[in-house]
Amino acid sequence: MSTAVADKRPSSTLRGASLPKWSPYAIAVGSVAVAAGIGLAAGLDSRIQWGLIAAILFVLGTYVISARVEGRRQAKDRVATSLVWVAFLLALLPLVSLVWTTVSRGVKVLDIYFLTHSMGLISDTEPGGGIYHAIIGSLEQVGLATVIAAPIGVLTAIYLVEYGRGNLARSVTFFVDVMTGIPSIVAGLFILSIMLMFDMQPFGFAGSLALAILMMPVVVRSTEEMLKLVPNELREASLALGVPKWRTILKVVLPTSIGGITTGIMLAVARIAGETAPVLLLVWGNSLINSNPFEGAQQSLPLYIYQQYQNSQGSGAAYDRAWAAALTLIAFVMILNMVARGIARWKAPKTGR
Repeated sequence: MSTAVADKRPSSTLRGASLPKWSPYAIAVGSVAVAAGIGLAAGLDSRIQWGLIAAILFVLGTYVISARVEGRRQAKDRVATSLVWVAFLLALLPLVSLVWTTVSRGVKVLDIYFLTHSMGLISDTEPGGGIYHAIIGSLEQVGLATVIAAPIGVLTAIYLVEYGRGNLARSVTFFVDVMTGIPSIVAGLFILSIMLMFDMQPFGFAGSLALAILMMPVVVRSTEEMLKLVPNELREASLALGVPKWRTILKVVLPTSIGGITTGIMLAVARIAGETAPVLLLVWGNSLINSNPFEGAQQSLPLYIYQQYQNSQGSGAAYDRAWAAALTLIAFVMILNMVARGIARWKAPKTGR
């Protein structure tokens, strides 16, 4: 009898009313529609202004509707989530606009001929030509800079994390921080001063040295953070078995963090791949193919883009070549990031069940 009476009692719940899952999308659509109406009525031509009005209406609408249905506390939580989404979209818009503009303007002359021919004897005002010589120069200059900076940066980070104590470690950390903020033109001027001392002519390897200076602090900082993420228990377990510290670093610490280290190096490569000022000072550029980075002026993709756009006056064949080279440079950086992710997954430590 008591059980039957208990079953007839209304069940209590701690959950209040809540908005359906599709409500944020509906509020967003409504905000965009209202913003478009306000923009048309006010005579606003800029779509950016429409977007800002829609973002404000979205946040306000979310708060008002959620406060009436779910209460002020839940409304504040939804407003915080809405602000995060609005900030994400605002940060995404310039990137999407940049990629769209580069792709739409760069595909006009980007083809196999463009990628496999140099400028040769073609002037900047004439159609034709390509970026083969610039691709070779960029690959050699960035590759040599990576060969120089990556080992030095990784070894420096290992010293700071595993061995660094006292004044020397603090001095190294200080200079790494200073180098992180050095403008690229300063690195180029430093190498240029050395070249002038020895009466040297522009050549590709000089640009690689300047790029290596810019790359090293990025590699040091990223590698240092990755090494700090390795649990100390792994080091202690290896040392407890009698393994020397250098072998522990080589066989335990580095394999555990190799994915992050590789990603950091690739990010540093992407950082220097678009530098123009050091190459302009030290390499000068060349319309012909020069595959020897240790002799003679050499071209690179960023310098090619700068020179073509400078000589284009905002239109013409040089203008199209500049955008096509910019698209190629973006694709080059994307390929580097994809390679980094592939290496990181390949070299990541495998954990068994």
